[in-house]
Amino acid sequence: MITGSAAVTFTGVPAGTAHAAVPASPGVTYTNTIAEQRADPHIYRHTDGFYYFTATVPAYDRIVLRRATTIQGLTSAAETTIWTKHATGEMGAHIWAPEIHFIDGKWYVYFAAGAANDIWRIRPYVLECTAANPITGAWTEKGRIVLPLDTFSLDATTFAVNGTRYLSWAQHDPAVGRGTNLYMARTSSPWTITGTPVMISRPTASWETAGGETVNEGPAVIQRGGKVFMTFSASATDANYCMGLLTASASADLLSASSWAKTAGPVFASNAATSQYGPGHNQFTVSEDGKSDILVYHDRGYRDISGAPLNDPNRRTRVQKIYWRADGTPDFGIPVADGLTPIRLSSYNFPDRFIRHWEYRARIEPNVSPLADSQFRAVAGLAGTGTVSLESANFPGYFLRHKNYEVWVEKNDGTSQFAGDASFTARAGLSDSAGVSYESYNLPGRYIRHYDYLLRVQALSTATDRADATFYTQ
Repeated sequence: MITGSAAVTFTGVPAGTAHAAVPASPGVTYTNTIAEQRADPHIYRHTDGFYYFTATVPAYDRIVLRRATTIQGLTSAAETTIWTKHATGEMGAHIWAPEIHFIDGKWYVYFAAGAANDIWRIRPYVLECTAANPITGAWTEKGRIVLPLDTFSLDATTFAVNGTRYLSWAQHDPAVGRGTNLYMARTSSPWTITGTPVMISRPTASWETAGGETVNEGPAVIQRGGKVFMTFSASATDANYCMGLLTASASADLLSASSWAKTAGPVFASNAATSQYGPGHNQFTVSEDGKSDILVYHDRGYRDISGAPLNDPNRRTRVQKIYWRADGTPDFGIPVADGLTPIRLSSYNFPDRFIRHWEYRARIEPNVSPLADSQFRAVAGLAGTGTVSLESANFPGYFLRHKNYEVWVEKNDGTSQFAGDASFTARAGLSDSAGVSYESYNLPGRYIRHYDYLLRVQALSTATDRADATFYTQ
């Protein structure tokens, strides 16, 4: 794949000029919500072809597991209770944030639990299953993860970097102050840490302490390009809840706090336009074709909560594709609206440029920021008859439409004129059948194409025209 415009000042290129290869990470879509009333979600794709899904249930009393061959299939998959809280003693209350991992040929579930007689004595615990199918297999309690500091601790996750396995978790340290910080240690077994833990993040910024809470929790790791990215959740578990990001080199000493750099602000937060509030406690999985990284998280579909947030049962499991910037860092965008997740459309002949809106005019540009300006939901066409309409991800209800042969992003006014202008027939890409070209519904023979980087609907006659009218979904 070539990058940039090679100093060309026009957007058409002569026939035969090099163009984009089919994207390494093609478009993938899902329909949210994946699971209602399931918080702190974890989806693990195993080598047996199944996705395994577990999450916190509102009753905080058990651990459940589903599996399906697709992420979307988890929505309707049967749910099995694999473990139930104790009636007395440890692991008797507040069963929170289970994660399922496959380590050295065995299944493990990490979770937090309080005691039946002291529900806020939250500590991390581990279950083990040696069966091939963790849903039907027997689970054995490996007990509590013993930490040097015996205080409120939760959200244990495990990951390996360059052959070394680590545990990361959130914990309260009275010597540090109120709230929870993020810690890491090496492990000698899936339920045993070794060496001295190190604190790698402490909530000090306003976005980490909003809503009257001082919180870093829910660490999750994704690795790419020699970097280790650790997301975490911050602030109160209401609409203030959000995600931050720590980054370290995979070759650095990960048990040195100085190896980790924290973002100045949240990387994923509430969005009123899409009606998504308090996104967080995420994990990661991959698409069915293995080519896209998928963010798994929970949020609520409303801002205002009656009573304590932890008593509200309506956090729900959601997914959406992660995009990667040119500098190798992840771009999570915004929590997208309910329903179909959006795609991006890259230019066939300028592969670093994506369709985006800028001051409502549609154009192609590289390095789009914010990401959501270049995300569109390919929904059923407003004009019907097998057409498609492209709805803005960050301006729901606004669609790509042509006006005076120019393409704009405008709000649907409900008229038949708008419906026609905003509807297109998706054709196999005119320059590459692996791509897509969009023919105008009410101006047949005219296609969306870029010219001088702006989008227009025009009749096509040359190879350059057809190249300008071909896009790849990403």
